Amino acid sequence: MKADEHGLMTHLLRRAGFGATPDEIDAYLALGYEAAVEQLLHPEDAPAMDDEDLIRRYQIDQNSLMLIESSQAYWLYRMINTKRHLEEKMALFWHGLFATAYGKLNHAKAMVNQTNIFRRNGLGNFRTLLIELSRDPAMIFWLDNKDNHQGAPNENYGRELLELFSMGIGNYTEDDVKTCARAFSGWTIANDEYMSIRASRDSIWPHGRLDWQFQYRPDDHDDGDKTFLGQTGRFNGEDIIDIICRQPATAWFVAGKLYNFFVADTPDEAAIQILADEFASSNGNIGSVMRTLFLSDFFRSEQARFARVKSPAELVAGTARLTGSHQFSDWSIVNLALDANYMGQEILNPPSVEGWHTGMEWVDTGTLVERVNSAAKDAGDINQPGVRAIVERLRARGETLSPKELVEGCLELAGGIKLSSATFDRLESYVSDQGDLRFAQQDISDCSEQRVADLLQLIVATREYQLA
Repeated sequence: MKADEHGLMTHLLRRAGFGATPDEIDAYLALGYEAAVEQLLHPEDAPAMDDEDLIRRYQIDQNSLMLIESSQAYWLYRMINTKRHLEEKMALFWHGLFATAYGKLNHAKAMVNQTNIFRRNGLGNFRTLLIELSRDPAMIFWLDNKDNHQGAPNENYGRELLELFSMGIGNYTEDDVKTCARAFSGWTIANDEYMSIRASRDSIWPHGRLDWQFQYRPDDHDDGDKTFLGQTGRFNGEDIIDIICRQPATAWFVAGKLYNFFVADTPDEAAIQILADEFASSNGNIGSVMRTLFLSDFFRSEQARFARVKSPAELVAGTARLTGSHQFSDWSIVNLALDANYMGQEILNPPSVEGWHTGMEWVDTGTLVERVNSAAKDAGDINQPGVRAIVERLRARGETLSPKELVEGCLELAGGIKLSSATFDRLESYVSDQGDLRFAQQDISDCSEQRVADLLQLIVATREYQLA
């Protein structure tokens, strides 16, 4: 196997998922890069998670999803254990773009329901996704469309649909915002006044939250003539979305967001244009755009590797996948969700409708300590299944490994991490202090296993491990 093939595949799996175990990497390498991309783009062909019954029986809090912490833990469990890697990564991408927060809704299950929309439609047609989002009770409550009435429009959803969800500032007028709001009048939540009162009283007893349901009220819809982005008609919400999706600005907007999340923190206009062109030619098919992205030279280049700072969710989920922790949804996974919170990403509860500020803003002196401590805790536990698997793979390479072979082996098995020469030399020097790694004798073997775990702790504490 060529080192470049391994490096490219691990790069793909970091970006299209949350990293991969050595066994998963081997399986994808056997397919080849193009076939691996195609498999990732068809998550429906992979098995769905089959332990919902166990969660319902033994994890009551994650079954009811009444509390935000339980809902965060439920989603992290899916990120860690899913076989549908890109489906879950796309859900995280859309959650950041269409940022909706529990803090206002006070309804954790509604937030989980929204992530299910992203799983169903995240690789499909952008028009379909926007229509489903516009009918989503969590979004309707979050951006006040339940208060958008005929003759008394509320512009909040209409404004954010144009500014933050599809086109970006500068590509529409204030009159377009007002028209957009009128078109979405009557799109509301069933029994919205009662549901709002229940949420404001903050009681989940005795039966938890009631599920919110979308309701269209034709008697509350403004059916008059409207002019939107230069076109005139008796538009409803679907008509507005049709017009939005045909705009070149929408293609560029979505392409730029995908590039930032999947390729690099620094934009590249030429690369974004390639993605925008595919968006336009495929009529907004996100799967087609993602295929173009993953097969492009700019994604496969050396410059794109480790060019993004991992979000807290990516870091904690990726480390758990690597170490094999939380393979069963026990109560302790809540602690992992709290780790991500302390690092600055409270999933299902973004700080505003803008979502999170990404890139280097994920890391400061406080959050860096949290990131290192969280990753090192599991990586240094020799009893974790993933750590043991790495030990056994190293053992299979020979009874004795030199310090350089040990560092190279751990970096490869930890996901193809590429260190600077200075960092690599420092790790090799650290390992050299205890000499070669030996597995031949049992008393020495136990010590050698712990040496592997100690080295993995140092690897996940490096600057490079913070990058995807």
